Amino acid sequence: MLSMKERFDSPAFQEAYHCDVPLGAFCGARGTVFRLWVPTAQDVILRLYREGTGGGPMEQIPLRPEKRGLWTYITEKDLDGVYYDYLVTVDGETRSTADPYARACGLNGERSMIIDLSRTDPAGWPEDHAPPLPPETVIYEIHVKDFSWDPASGVPEAYRGKFKALCLEDTTLNGDGKHPTCLSYVKGLGVTHVQLMPVFDYGSVDEGGDPAAFNWGYDPVNYNVPEGSYATDPRDGAVRIRELKEAVQALHSNGLRVIMDVVYNHTYRLDSWLWRTVPWYYYRQKPDGTPSDGSGCGNDLATERSMCAQYILDSVLYWAEEYHIDGFRFDLMGLMDVPLMDRIRRELDRRWGRGEKLILGELWSAAETNAVPGTVLADKGHLANLDVQVSAFCDDTRDAVKGDLWSEDAAGFVNGGGLDAERLACCVKGWAGCTEGGVRAPSQTVNYLSCHDDWTLWDRLVMTGDLERRFQLCQPELLRQNRLAAAVNFTCQGHLFFLSGEEFARTKGGVKNTYASPAEVNRLDWSRAWENRELVEYYRGLLALRMRLPGLRDKTPEAAKRLLAVTVPAEDCGAVLVDNRGEGSPWKRLFMAYSAAKEGVSLPLPRGDWEILADARSSFAWREPCVVRDAAVLEPVSALILGQR
Repeated sequence: MLSMKERFDSPAFQEAYHCDVPLGAFCGARGTVFRLWVPTAQDVILRLYREGTGGGPMEQIPLRPEKRGLWTYITEKDLDGVYYDYLVTVDGETRSTADPYARACGLNGERSMIIDLSRTDPAGWPEDHAPPLPPETVIYEIHVKDFSWDPASGVPEAYRGKFKALCLEDTTLNGDGKHPTCLSYVKGLGVTHVQLMPVFDYGSVDEGGDPAAFNWGYDPVNYNVPEGSYATDPRDGAVRIRELKEAVQALHSNGLRVIMDVVYNHTYRLDSWLWRTVPWYYYRQKPDGTPSDGSGCGNDLATERSMCAQYILDSVLYWAEEYHIDGFRFDLMGLMDVPLMDRIRRELDRRWGRGEKLILGELWSAAETNAVPGTVLADKGHLANLDVQVSAFCDDTRDAVKGDLWSEDAAGFVNGGGLDAERLACCVKGWAGCTEGGVRAPSQTVNYLSCHDDWTLWDRLVMTGDLERRFQLCQPELLRQNRLAAAVNFTCQGHLFFLSGEEFARTKGGVKNTYASPAEVNRLDWSRAWENRELVEYYRGLLALRMRLPGLRDKTPEAAKRLLAVTVPAEDCGAVLVDNRGEGSPWKRLFMAYSAAKEGVSLPLPRGDWEILADARSSFAWREPCVVRDAAVLEPVSALILGQR
């Protein structure tokens, strides 16, 4: 194994075997072509099947070796709808494998499928396009099953937890016709992008098994195929493709762009289709030859190797082209290398225009990885090396606001942990120019308080503020903390992101990571959304106000200069003065104050008249603002946003 590792890492191997031709199976009126990259193989056999699972092959055909490790088979037959796999012989050992480049598959991804993708296009698909780029990016993270699993969602039972539920535009709470749920609810919230947790084919759920089976989906099996458990018929390889396209089309037609959560840092198992075709090539190894495990999932992809990088780039471009995906969130981006991330950025820009497609990711890994020495990883230490249009989740603001992620008892600013002026300034600037993180511009920052990982914001507030840990009980003090946290997060420069349901105090009962918890634990509780509608309205108002504040929406390297002053008027209280000049702004300056104090604070104001845009009670005060001067009262555990014309 070690000698093979050295061979795969060598420039000579890349020079001899890098292959740029499209790989996979392609069919049409002129016939069908199969291309598989297997530079180490002695023999490759194609097996054709009538069904996606069960039964023996109806035909076995040898592939022909070509240059650069390519093996091919071409026939005049149009094999659309036929399933297939390969027998690959390497070093005398023969392994069966599906096609790692497949674009369709059968049940549980065990066999690949040849498909004419044009027959999976819903009506009007060629005319489908994303809504115009919004003045601000506001990302709402959802899981397909979470989103509609609650019977109170009003979604028909057959569509609950499915792509189809994302297409329904008129669902209401228990079908009452009054209280919107699912897509009807989200399109009125003020978000601009819906981020779908992994929707490619993953291995931790049996697609033909219990409909209630649940997993987050960070277990890739077929990178270029939608997940079958979200389809109404997972046995027909065409259905999952069509239904995901319908979901994207519906989101677009309702004014929402779509981001896809992608997991190119590891596979569900080391024994994957990538490994079975070219053993070890796509994976990093430790010095003793065992698999690297920086992902914490048993393996790491070797993104620095040219054909692994090509595989990932081609996959991203395929989703953007075929499924009209508008952005990509890279799981554990810290395991990927900077040259690849920048290459993906360049190719998306070249095809669709600068910044049209979003790239965001996590600047960390689960553990140390064994990349080729000299590889520059896209982690927190190398953010400054990345294109400024590659954005990263800001754990610094997250922890400053609600407490250190690694301790359930740790408190942040809103729940009693304090916040100094310097840290407040860095939060508001999206950490651009601060010593931590190496952020060069707010375009690189994704501000967030909670996501699918770890505790929800509400559960963290309960754990630090309620000794009895009554997660379902919406206590007024904790609701004030939630409002304050949202106000801080949504008044920072950078992109905005929040977990679905955060705006109505979403709870998972205090379970930290619910990746394999029952759907009942993970589901969005649509009754709770309406029970906490005042909190929802507070989020809505902040987002609507944000669209009128160019001083906070500025993503350029010059944005940090808009922060004019930072003061600490009282203990547990901070205030910032911001230059808000820009197109469409009614106010030239903003004065924003945040207090976690238990008592009200008399807040001295900069000279002049100031309009109240948001306070403890309403984030829609800007619609009919009251004017204050000289001083204002900052209520306990609240934010105050003022604007000066």
